[in-house]
Amino acid sequence: VQVNHGGTEMGQGLHTKMVQIVMNEFGLDAQNVRITATTTGKVPNTSATAASSGADLNGMAVLDAVSQIKARMVTFAAEKWQVAPEAIRFTSEGVRMGEALVPFRDLVWQVYFARISLSASGFYKTPKISWDAATGRGRPFYYFAYGAACAEVTLDLLTGENSIDRVDILHDAGQSLNADIDIGQIEGAFVQGAGWLTTEELVWDKEGRLRTHAPSTYKIPACSDRPAIFNVTLLDDAPNREATIYRSKAVGEPPLVHGVAVLHALSDAIASLDGYRRCPGLDAPATPERLLRTIMQVQARAAQGEPS
Repeated sequence: VQVNHGGTEMGQGLHTKMVQIVMNEFGLDAQNVRITATTTGKVPNTSATAASSGADLNGMAVLDAVSQIKARMVTFAAEKWQVAPEAIRFTSEGVRMGEALVPFRDLVWQVYFARISLSASGFYKTPKISWDAATGRGRPFYYFAYGAACAEVTLDLLTGENSIDRVDILHDAGQSLNADIDIGQIEGAFVQGAGWLTTEELVWDKEGRLRTHAPSTYKIPACSDRPAIFNVTLLDDAPNREATIYRSKAVGEPPLVHGVAVLHALSDAIASLDGYRRCPGLDAPATPERLLRTIMQVQARAAQGEPS
């Protein structure tokens, strides 16, 4: 089975998830499904692979196309084997028609020689979203994803240097399409979020030019910035209430906000210097310089005995 879809694979596992959908619907192994490079020559007028919508949009479109082909195959098989359409099932062993079991490849050949189309174009648009520009009201999102993160950090009071010692994340990915891919996406998004809130500082010069305009001029997280202990768990038995592809949820960008746990852990570490009497007012990004400045301010207030 050859699949052309409109999503761009950029390392997030989109192609793998599309292959899995076809495998699940036809009962095939991965080696029997081939993804071709994304091109508007195959799938015109594609939506951008952005806003964590790649699997949602393309997964449902792939399912739509597969369902059309399956319906034609089922209609043919029901007539040929004289069974009810609902008695036909696509399994990993083959296509079962009541008591008969026919290899998928054999059924495809018979459908082909019966001059029935074995190609289809699927389409999907996200339902239930709307926006009224005149009133400034609407429903911009189809659903929400949820999660919780707890971070433990070590902070050097003399330099402001710090490390992430442990992170525990519980994330809602709905009925995950691929748990391994989703956990990897959550880990990457967390590290990116931690960098956003602790190291990636924007600096402008007097002429208003951005001086930290690339990874060469501002610090992004490195492999060594990964938490020493990193636990990510997907929320069990939490299918999406909305009719997404297999009731899954997007996992590209939502886990980014788990990085907030690191910022608050650093803030709590500084607050401990004053007996947690007040919030230290730590701004993001919490760079070592900013952390050290905040540490000194809290220590000075504590030394002066300022009331909470």
